[in-house]
Amino acid sequence: MNFKGRDIISIRDFSKEELLYILKVAKKMDKTPYPNLLKGKVLATLFFEPSTRTRLSFETAMHRLGGSVIGFAQPEVSSVKKGETIWDTIKTVNEYVDVIVQRHPIEGAARLAAESASVPVINGGDGANQHPTQTLLDLYTIKKNKGKLEG
Repeated sequence: MNFKGRDIISIRDFSKEELLYILKVAKKMDKTPYPNLLKGKVLATLFFEPSTRTRLSFETAMHRLGGSVIGFAQPEVSSVKKGETIWDTIKTVNEYVDVIVQRHPIEGAARLAAESASVPVINGGDGANQHPTQTLLDLYTIKKNKGKLEG
């Protein structure tokens, strides 16, 4: 399966087969380190609301895979403070990075970011709507500990 260039906005955007494949790759990566897999790649973490675990887990993963991280943890330090729209922020950041992780308090903000960007966007949470990477982590943990997802 080819996921290159694909957004991760909603868990519903993936078929059962795709989710099982992702979990299979995660299991492989859990056992074998890949320190240079993302060497030369840049991740933007755009956190428009507070987060500790989600932001740090993305940043840690990127560093451990050999990539680098730019971004902000508070919108007050970005041009959003001056009235810049999410669309324009994403359009600008898009030019500097290979992938964007966004967390935003407004439902649907991740989909809007994905429509604006030409690089993949990962939804790190958009209000009460979606947090697909947390769902993937939960599925992986269940499968790892219980050996199955059914039942």
